Amino acid sequence: MPAHDARPLRERARAPSEAELASIPWLAVLEPDDQRMARSSIVLAHAGPGEQICRIGRPATYWFGVLEGLLKMSNEPGAGAPVTFTGVPPGAWFGEGTLLKREPYRYNIESLRKSAVAGLPVDAFHDLLARSIPFNRFVLNQLNERLGQFIAARETDRLNDPDARVARNLAALFHPVLYPGVGQLLRITQLELGYLVGLSRQRVNEALQALQARRLIAVEYGGVRVLDLQGLRSYAPPA
Repeated sequence: MPAHDARPLRERARAPSEAELASIPWLAVLEPDDQRMARSSIVLAHAGPGEQICRIGRPATYWFGVLEGLLKMSNEPGAGAPVTFTGVPPGAWFGEGTLLKREPYRYNIESLRKSAVAGLPVDAFHDLLARSIPFNRFVLNQLNERLGQFIAARETDRLNDPDARVARNLAALFHPVLYPGVGQLLRITQLELGYLVGLSRQRVNEALQALQARRLIAVEYGGVRVLDLQGLRSYAPPA
């Protein structure tokens, strides 16, 4: 793991810039007083590759969002077969279910590359829930979309075809509601995608070439551009 600042993320946190705040989608739906409170509460820190943002069993103290970089959600190493639940690209806000239940984390969140991670303190999160209808709608929509995402992930886990696994996992990372910061181009390496899908870099490369040949994606320098999102979601191997 590359060297990074050894201090805990909380000790490295700072106030976000105006440009960073402008990239947070839910701030725009708040009433002026709630927006001012939230803006003054949010903190931001940079996590290095391999650094954990959330750890199984630790109390949830922030609602987290990815402003830049790429994270992955997984189970505890050594606790049975390793499982990556999902990737977490730019624009994603996660952990609201854990905060709502005020329970410890049941998953690990790890940074795959240098990532800018924002956090809204748990008390501010609950304050907004208690008085902001627009914020409640945003969180409810998040939970609904995430439920659909995890149902789709269970279906993907049953696929034995590597090309289909890569296609479905890519489609999940381009989710326009959960990950609005991605747009049409996802900055991801074949090695990072392999970590998320559970395949070797070489097999991921083969899958990407097959998906590109079917004009579902375009492989570009440093990333993947989606050309047919619905096609990725419904991809099935050739008969």
